[in-house]
Amino acid sequence: MMMLKIAFRNIFRNTRRSLTTTMTIAIGTAAALLFGAFTLFTTYGLQTSTVQRTGHLAIYRDGFFNYGAGNPAAWGITDYKGVLDLVETDPLLKPLIAVATPTQSVGGIAGNPDSGTSKTFFGVGFVPSDRDAMKHWNEYGVGSTGLKRSGLSDDDTSKGLLGMGLVRILGLCERTHQADCPPARAAPVDPIKAAELSKIPGQDFSGLGEASAAAGGDEEPRIDLLGATVNGAPNVVGLVVHRVEYQGVKELDENYVGMNIGLAQQLVYGRAPPAATAVVLQLNRTEDLDRVRDRLRSLFKAHRLDLEVRDFTELNSFYPQAVGMFRSIFFFISAIIGVVVLFTIANAMSMSVIERTDEIGTTRAMGVRRAGVRRLFLLEGGMIGILGATVGVGLAYAIGMVVNSAGLTWTPPSSVQPVPLKLYLFGGALYDVAIVWALLAGVATLASWAPAGRAARLSVVDALRHV
Repeated sequence: MMMLKIAFRNIFRNTRRSLTTTMTIAIGTAAALLFGAFTLFTTYGLQTSTVQRTGHLAIYRDGFFNYGAGNPAAWGITDYKGVLDLVETDPLLKPLIAVATPTQSVGGIAGNPDSGTSKTFFGVGFVPSDRDAMKHWNEYGVGSTGLKRSGLSDDDTSKGLLGMGLVRILGLCERTHQADCPPARAAPVDPIKAAELSKIPGQDFSGLGEASAAAGGDEEPRIDLLGATVNGAPNVVGLVVHRVEYQGVKELDENYVGMNIGLAQQLVYGRAPPAATAVVLQLNRTEDLDRVRDRLRSLFKAHRLDLEVRDFTELNSFYPQAVGMFRSIFFFISAIIGVVVLFTIANAMSMSVIERTDEIGTTRAMGVRRAGVRRLFLLEGGMIGILGATVGVGLAYAIGMVVNSAGLTWTPPSSVQPVPLKLYLFGGALYDVAIVWALLAGVATLASWAPAGRAARLSVVDALRHV
């Protein structure tokens, strides 16, 4: 106890240096905690937007994930209703699952008969009410109210939604009343090619490259979707463009079509019995994911079902990459802050040893062993580290509360609309706060080891002669 009192008093023998060192550690601690809180907030936000779109788990026919993307119709789950019933009636799974719904992947060519334009597309058929329910999932309270409702009805299979880019390419900006969508433009015409084509008898190419005017009125536009059925036969269905949604990624935005699962099944299977590409599960809590996955696998094995389960991190490769990037940046910044703290403490303690050389000699002459001298300087360095880390935690919480109440917004990765900016320093983040505090306090103590060792190795005679 006496050693602690002496070490604490020695900290304030040079108040200016001790205060500067303490504030350096405090600022480093606050910076690490604030970036860690921002990283946690970004991870939660990215996870929320991902789960809102694709759920936590997806059940596929075994092998679809690796081989079925090229022909989703052939890899469909024929008895998907039975699978849904099996999942929803299981006593262990029922309380853990918020939404269980089928989806159907579809691809082909989307054409606008009014403008004569077409574009390859890939899309998904879903149950509109289930998809809207999935958008309300917000386990972490990141401030997002979820994606906009689709506006589609379970009973009306004729309506769907398109990505903003696909609407632009098909020349539907004016018909869908999109303010930020430029009107259709005629494709450039190669004069040499046009001249050659004009020589073909019985053909009139005078209007080549000019899109016909779209029909006016307030009626919702209609496009044609061309695809191939499960038997390989061509099939065409009509889709009324009820809504336009920006998808956040240009490649997706220019290819996306969302529709009622009934229309998607009609396009893919024609008159054959419909199937579903996947059964999507959204859980109440993400922490139950492994538990639900293990239960599903045991059910499939017990009922001899040829099915596999994939989680949202496997279905969305961007998610683990983005999370890994933010974690790497956090560790990199923390390492830099640790190095700064290390050299700051080492310099401060080295100066303290030089200034107190005669005091060290006197202490040794009074019978204090080298281990006692070393322990004294280690305690001083550790106390400065603890004080600095503690002040830094308080500073981080103060800044966090100011930011959280300032009403700031930002657009996170994969999101199409801004959300309130929050710094997560409370709740589950307390564990990370404790780790950062302990690491920086430990680094400060470690940085004192070399100066403390030099102080302990000083010769008593040389220390007493020091001026």
